[in-house]
Amino acid sequence: MERDLKTKKVDKKEQRRIEILLAALELFSQKGFYVTTIPDIARKMEMSVGNLYNYFSSKEELAQEIIRYVSQLLAEKIHAVNHQPISTKEKIRRIVKIYFDMAVDQPQMIEYFLRVYLANREVFSDGCEGMICVAPFMTEIMVFFEEGVRAGDLRNQDFFSAFGLFMGYLGGMAFLKGENVLPKELQSYSDEIAENIYRALKSDNAQA
Repeated sequence: MERDLKTKKVDKKEQRRIEILLAALELFSQKGFYVTTIPDIARKMEMSVGNLYNYFSSKEELAQEIIRYVSQLLAEKIHAVNHQPISTKEKIRRIVKIYFDMAVDQPQMIEYFLRVYLANREVFSDGCEGMICVAPFMTEIMVFFEEGVRAGDLRNQDFFSAFGLFMGYLGGMAFLKGENVLPKELQSYSDEIAENIYRALKSDNAQA
């Protein structure tokens, strides 16, 4: 009984922690990292600044935990795709759909990645060096490429070249969506984008 109570207490604290992450994520995405203050985040959470510091010691720690959270969320979705008995081409289509759905349903997460994580690398230089904080997401994308090559569907090429093509395409479309310049809904491009990515990455022996 005592153990159950402790577990519930931990779960409640973790839930509060995630709520703070999401509130900070929204503010950072809208206002930028440097403009947003800890009091801004505390105000949005309707809690004191002192109480917020019980969960996160600094704004930089919050920023790093957010990118870990987003990376893990995407990784879990792509992990599910990687373990489905479907073709490489279909996996691409589903990964594109995952990314575009997030860009529409949770745009603050994509905005955070593009406008905070990539644009303020100095914030992530201590504790998030290189790809450390996005390792779960990178790992699942690497698994996708390795399995595609093993199946004979994708060319065996440098990982970062393939990754840049794949995610650069998706990030570019999400950016255009965020700037409100696309003439159609983002998801309506999913099949065409997936086809383009597959054709750019497929091996010479793969099916068209």
